[in-house]
Amino acid sequence: MIDNNIIVESNELVEDSKIVMVGTNGEDGYPNIKAMMRLKHDGLKKFWLSTNTSSKRTGLLKKDNKICLYFVDEDKFSGLMLIGRIELLQDRESKKMLWNDGCEVYYPLGIDDPDYTVLCFTTERANYYRHLKNVTFNVEDI
Repeated sequence: MIDNNIIVESNELVEDSKIVMVGTNGEDGYPNIKAMMRLKHDGLKKFWLSTNTSSKRTGLLKKDNKICLYFVDEDKFSGLMLIGRIELLQDRESKKMLWNDGCEVYYPLGIDDPDYTVLCFTTERANYYRHLKNVTFNVEDI
């Protein structure tokens, strides 16, 4: 059974983070890391991000949808890695869910811009680090 404090601290870390590091597998087998804005989430289980359909990263995700998300609090020296799979969504409802003023900078044709893709990440397992301890847990168990 996972210590409830780990879950609380993990959720706080996600809530306090505006940026998430996204790790993908590159074409050459080496890891690739990209900082992205954390837009929406459902606890530790689901996360929604947005990106350009034409981006190199989207092409990589079509070939290999296994990724990780990493959140960090440098003041508390804590980190949370979530491992799972990403789904690329093009439906209007998903796009509308994340759309807000300012998105036109990235997607000039608006919510129906074909270069606007929503990424839906589903967590399979997690690793939380704090107090000189690593704790691995299944998100389904919480």
